[in-house]
Amino acid sequence: MPENTTAPTRAMRLGVAGPVGTGKSSLIATLCQTLSGELRLGVITNDIYTDEDARFLKSAGVLDPERIRPVETGACPHTAIRDDVTANLLAAEDLEADFGPLDLVIIESGGDNLTATFSPALVDAQLFVLDVAGGGDVVRKGGPGIARADLLVINKTDLGQYVGVDVERMAREGREARQGSPVVALSRHDAASIRVLTGWVRDTLTRYRTGEHTPVDPGPMAPHFHADQDGEGGHPHTHADGTNHAHDHTPAHAEQSA
Repeated sequence: MPENTTAPTRAMRLGVAGPVGTGKSSLIATLCQTLSGELRLGVITNDIYTDEDARFLKSAGVLDPERIRPVETGACPHTAIRDDVTANLLAAEDLEADFGPLDLVIIESGGDNLTATFSPALVDAQLFVLDVAGGGDVVRKGGPGIARADLLVINKTDLGQYVGVDVERMAREGREARQGSPVVALSRHDAASIRVLTGWVRDTLTRYRTGEHTPVDPGPMAPHFHADQDGEGGHPHTHADGTNHAHDHTPAHAEQSA
């Protein structure tokens, strides 16, 4: 048989995005605990001014601490995953240079709103994380993250009964918003849901290795707002795609906690 020249020679890069507090770091810890025995993993975390998420993962003992690298973006969380991905690309390349060959590099976005998506120049596949504590209606709000990520994860399903959320309905509406694209209802306390998530990762990695998986651009960032440190004033905000977004300095995640 002829050699498959489309198969990649580097690790698959998996992006994990979603609003603040939806459990992205805990999800990554679960993936590392479950998959580290069979896959060679690396993790990159993004925070604006700290390495908080990296320190959480290192303290959890889910992976060799040297395989967990923090990136301090110093700007809006989505900037480093979509507008200028240089810092994350360099971190991924350094991980592979130091520990390669790797099978999977997981890149966690800083917490952002429903518009956050990764550039296909940075990741090969991406999942978007919501949680039931954010409200069952969040999934109906739409946005590029919900609608066009490779996988939507509805996290912390074990909390549904305590916050008055119908988890089955939320998952169903997620599938409707995504026109049938995959949705996983996840709890780190539910082994069956973890198997579904890790099964999706394995299947995606298999397609990536055989050259059958193509990164999909979820589209440009939708209009959004961010808060300045002083919380005052406003200024136009231009992204690399050329679109202007005015800042009203409402907290970026106000719609999530309302």
